[in-house]
Amino acid sequence: MTAQQYVFDTKHDRYPLAVHVFLIQELDHGHESADEHVLLMRRAGSGYADGQLGLPAGHVDLGETPTECAIRELAEELGIELRAADLTPGATWFRMSQEPRMDIFYTARTWTGTPQIREPHKCTELVWANPRAMPADALEFLTPAWNDTQNGRILREYGFASTSA
Repeated sequence: MTAQQYVFDTKHDRYPLAVHVFLIQELDHGHESADEHVLLMRRAGSGYADGQLGLPAGHVDLGETPTECAIRELAEELGIELRAADLTPGATWFRMSQEPRMDIFYTARTWTGTPQIREPHKCTELVWANPRAMPADALEFLTPAWNDTQNGRILREYGFASTSA
């Protein structure tokens, strides 16, 4: 189906749909066991949370699935190749940001290529961080999103006055 074939009903609100990917890497520091770390990107130029650390992420385009979006965005932002089989869906959030939105969180432990900044106008730094101790300048929702994704919480309503988290 092409974009021209979509018919949107105008009686209901529409919310942006974004995907976020926890790229997980085992970092061996010479200890008996390796530590899991996730890749964070220092945001720039978007007008939202510029200067803070966030996940590789992006908005789902019309006619695209969330999985296709994750694959496309990580290729654009980091120059790495993912396959659908590399992505494990995690939590889904209905989150209040600058507006209400839907977020789908994935994890990936395998990919092809070395992550590098491909869009310097949107990202100024890549940081591997311990997801159980996120940096102080990481987006505030990353820790609960990590916990939900790792612990099987399927849905969270986040950032609304009527919810506690």
